[in-house]
Amino acid sequence: MLLQSLAGLPAFLAYLCTALIASILYLLIYTRVTHHDEFALIAKNVPGAAVSLGLALLGFALPVASAIAHAASILDCAVWSLIALAVQIGVYFLVRLPVPDLSNRIAAGQLAPAIWLGLASLAAGALNAAAMSY
Repeated sequence: MLLQSLAGLPAFLAYLCTALIASILYLLIYTRVTHHDEFALIAKNVPGAAVSLGLALLGFALPVASAIAHAASILDCAVWSLIALAVQIGVYFLVRLPVPDLSNRIAAGQLAPAIWLGLASLAAGALNAAAMSY
């Protein structure tokens, strides 16, 4: 019985590792693309940086979870994770259109632009995840 339960362990580990690698890659790319240094701001206890980055990461994780659930293979999952990454990068640039000084305001500790960026990223991630289910 236990061996039957553990039969899916290799696939679980493969998809989990794929998701972790994709998430690390996302954080590396996203934090290089944004015009503010999220990790330095978080280290300085700037709440907006943590809010925007945390919600953006969640916005990325939702479509990755959908990719895991619907992927035909690890490669399929990885490809859709890269698509999710591209969508999230695009959202950052779109969100800056109505708030051109977004990064400076987040770096200055303002919460409203950070919440705007984070929730827009989360909304895009939810839509992206739903679109991946077909």
